Amino acid sequence: MSGAGAPRTGSIDGRGLSVVIVAGTWHDTITNGLIAGAERVLNEAQATHRLVRVPGSFELAVAAQAAFAGGADAVVALGVIIRGGTPHFEYVSAATTDGLTRVSLDAGKPVGFGVLTLDDEKQGLDRAGLEGSREDKGAEAADAALRTALVTRELRAGR
Repeated sequence: MSGAGAPRTGSIDGRGLSVVIVAGTWHDTITNGLIAGAERVLNEAQATHRLVRVPGSFELAVAAQAAFAGGADAVVALGVIIRGGTPHFEYVSAATTDGLTRVSLDAGKPVGFGVLTLDDEKQGLDRAGLEGSREDKGAEAADAALRTALVTRELRAGR
């Protein structure tokens, strides 16, 4: 885990943006930390947002697609995938990443990627934005979604 390469950014004006946080339900403590970080960033930016939950990370892409069909300007996708003893980890991680990328490109709108792919639970707790965590990946994903939504809005307006 690096953290050292994270961008240094200032405040964001997210007024007028509609954002949907789509989060899996596995690994509650970690996921709830990610959600709290994302919600904090969206509240500080004054973006309109709502939270929807899906069973797991594999289902994030279809929920993100529905959020865009419903008018969202951006999605923050949050999930936790922990490596086990079978190839399941690789399949779910790749399908989740590919699915969210496809949804974002098809919609022409940003998906803030806050899906943690981990070797163990400790790595997730260290990235979940909880007390004692070294990183806050939920906040980072929300920040990325907002900033990219603002950039794409400017580009489409010819600025």
